[in-house]
Amino acid sequence: MKRLVMSAVMVAGLAVGTALAQDAAPAAAPAAAPAAEGVVAADGAQAPAKPKDNTGFLAVVVGSGAVGILLWAALFGCGAAAIYFTVDSAVLIRPQKIMPQTLINKVKGAMAEGDVMKALHACESEPGPMANILSAGFAHVEEGFEVIQEAITAAADLEIERIMQRLTWVSVCSNLSPMLGLLGTVQGMIMCFSALATGAPDVGALALAISQALWTTAGGLAIAIPAITCYYSLRNNANRLILRMEAMTMELIKDLRNVEVVSE
Repeated sequence: MKRLVMSAVMVAGLAVGTALAQDAAPAAAPAAAPAAEGVVAADGAQAPAKPKDNTGFLAVVVGSGAVGILLWAALFGCGAAAIYFTVDSAVLIRPQKIMPQTLINKVKGAMAEGDVMKALHACESEPGPMANILSAGFAHVEEGFEVIQEAITAAADLEIERIMQRLTWVSVCSNLSPMLGLLGTVQGMIMCFSALATGAPDVGALALAISQALWTTAGGLAIAIPAITCYYSLRNNANRLILRMEAMTMELIKDLRNVEVVSE
């Protein structure tokens, strides 16, 4: 009886072991396949070459030819000019630059004393748009109030034009950059159709031409959008300051009707 039980146990153990071995064999086969492939690769088999990326920015700039390089140089120059004129206009169009409070206080004090020459010296000591306008009026104080108003109006027009001329360059950059981007788009389309005209076009050449068209368009818009936003913001600020300056100027010269010149 014991022998029969031992025999049954041994048979069952052999059956379980055989089943486990059969289950492990298929699982080991997929793991062995990559190893075999690795061996083949290690033996010198050449892997497929990775396709070269011709759509990157540097590849587009270099592959666009001499005209494309000049076009990108113009775009970068336009962006640099837009930044420069924006910063320059932002520094210029401020109350401290156009109508400083110290100048207003000095002129008010001089006009309260009735000393036009003192007010004129105060304007000369702090040159600026408002000081130039007031100086033009004080220089004609002996010729009557109407002449003073005409001189101030002419000087104000000149100063406003100077401010707007510097600000207009930001608008020029914002308008020029999309045109340069459009020119790059046209050049990219020309390159694309030139490649198609060969009969058996190179896919890489087509991709490079299309990338040139899209990159230049994106570059022009990337310059134009911030530039035109800054231009309108600065222009509105300049208009507000100019109106304040004109009102303050008329307030300061209204007493010139009865002021006498103090000779030194």
